[in-house]
Amino acid sequence: MDSEEKMIRLKSGILDIWNESLFTHESSINWFEELQTILYDFFDIQKAKYFIYDSDTFLQLSWNHSFTKKLNAVKWSEIEKFFYDKDYVDVQTLQLRDSSGLDVALLLREAELQPLGLIIIESTEKWQEFSQTPQLNEFLKTITKLVKTIRKSVYLTQQENQYRNLFNVTKMFNSTLDIGQILEGTLHSIQIAFPKFKSILILSNDQDRKTSVPYKLFDYTTERNATVEAYVSGELTTELAQDLGVRLLNIPIVGKQGIYGILQISAPLDYLFSIRQKDFATLLAAAAGNALENAKLYIQSHRLVSDLQLINETSHKLNMNLSLDEMVNFLRDQLMRFFQPEHVGFVFIEKDEYKISPASTDLFHTMDGQLYIQYVTNHFKTEKDSLFIADFNRLNDLKYEYRSLVAIPLKEQSNITGFSIIMHKEPYFFSFDNYKLMQSLIQHSSLAISNSTLRDKLQKMVDRDHLTNLFARNYLDRFVEKAMETDDEGVFILLDIDNFKRINDTHGHQKGDEILIQIARVIQGMIENKGISARWGGEELALYFSHMSLEQGIEMGKQLLMAIPQNTKPSVTVSIGISNWQRNDNLSFNNLFHNADTVLYKAKNNGKNQLCVYKASHSC
Repeated sequence: MDSEEKMIRLKSGILDIWNESLFTHESSINWFEELQTILYDFFDIQKAKYFIYDSDTFLQLSWNHSFTKKLNAVKWSEIEKFFYDKDYVDVQTLQLRDSSGLDVALLLREAELQPLGLIIIESTEKWQEFSQTPQLNEFLKTITKLVKTIRKSVYLTQQENQYRNLFNVTKMFNSTLDIGQILEGTLHSIQIAFPKFKSILILSNDQDRKTSVPYKLFDYTTERNATVEAYVSGELTTELAQDLGVRLLNIPIVGKQGIYGILQISAPLDYLFSIRQKDFATLLAAAAGNALENAKLYIQSHRLVSDLQLINETSHKLNMNLSLDEMVNFLRDQLMRFFQPEHVGFVFIEKDEYKISPASTDLFHTMDGQLYIQYVTNHFKTEKDSLFIADFNRLNDLKYEYRSLVAIPLKEQSNITGFSIIMHKEPYFFSFDNYKLMQSLIQHSSLAISNSTLRDKLQKMVDRDHLTNLFARNYLDRFVEKAMETDDEGVFILLDIDNFKRINDTHGHQKGDEILIQIARVIQGMIENKGISARWGGEELALYFSHMSLEQGIEMGKQLLMAIPQNTKPSVTVSIGISNWQRNDNLSFNNLFHNADTVLYKAKNNGKNQLCVYKASHSC
């Protein structure tokens, strides 16, 4: 059989391979097995191998080519020089691994002379004879056309499967705004494409974590360099992680407005990802990024409305003339409801001392809670900015139980008057959005709290006598009137300093003021929580005791008569008038005061330094 006839039969056999393999949609190794049969029939060649060209690398063809280790990979850059002006070289010059018994390497090229594939065979007598004929080039061209056609068919089949997978997941992405479903769909699709490889999501810290999908949070300080590079650049990276025994493919999850994490695939060390695999993973991650972005924008829009409602509701409530305690209690409830911390605390600065509000949750009233309070206190001694800690245990060697912390200063103008703090045991529990919202909420609240504090101070100035720090007469009037509406009985004591004008004239008004202050201290020490006392006017003082009988009131008056001369310098005496009321008396406060005033003047007229008790006969 001459070489031309042989060539015709060769082409005929290759055409049969083309017809049988083009639309089988099976592994691309089938065609090469048929080709090996032809090589044996025509050239007695029993050994042959084929290497696919992908990503500047020749990869040996095998049955499970797509999902197993890429053995005996050959870099084009290492052998390119041997094929500079020819497509037929000695295998030994290439120094290929596992090439024993194989002698000849045949390079198949694209039209642009780019590599397409590599066939290595044993050299037989028939092959050597054929290789010297002009038909060799025609044979190589025919094989090249076969490989290009089958490669295109396999590529289209794989591409169809990939895009069907991508279409299905994108369809799902477009039908949901649930971040959990989007993440689950992303992992499911990548596992379909790479069923034997491990995949994980590495998410940025602001992602919604209410999902059962396995993930970890992105951390610049602990992530591998290639992973950080992919996250920062938005470009796919690969890494040969020898310490982990895997090859990592890092695909950034990119949206139009940012990068939301990394889709990381772990393959065997000697596996090489193809261009099509990388393209598919990139398209999938981009679709996931856009879906996540849409979901986040939707959630953020609703959250923004909710945040505005929170701020508006809180501001409205805090401007309802509440007391400071009522404000702080309300603010604590708002923080618990919207941020769901495990503990909320409020600390106020009074005369350079930090005082924990009773509205704070129990932890802050313990020694353990003091650790966190002290840390935040030290921060605000040197800094005026808010404090946002995602993981407390990363800041020091101590292992804190509560790892997420946000602390926002309470300010009056530019001065820090205290701070609010929320905590949770789980690290990264509070998002940056939570932090910004709490900042806004506390800033709006600071003005209301400052106003309330000022109101309390002003009210205290109105309610208290500035000299003695006893209550003012108006405050005692209101207190007694309210007590007479709700209580069953009470005692009113009116006290006047004897010969007070003589003290002022003899020792001066400053000494007279000191006497008033000394007597006020005696009264405050004696009544404790039993009643209230007030400066009635000038040298007159008044006391009122709720739920006290007349007998108990008389005993209190006697104690005052004895204690005041002993605790004043110069020593002074007082005259006292006592009146009482009971539920059935139908007595007004004006009557109660008038009765005490009447017997007070009777005590003074009877010689002073004594007490008189109002009775029906006005006798002492």
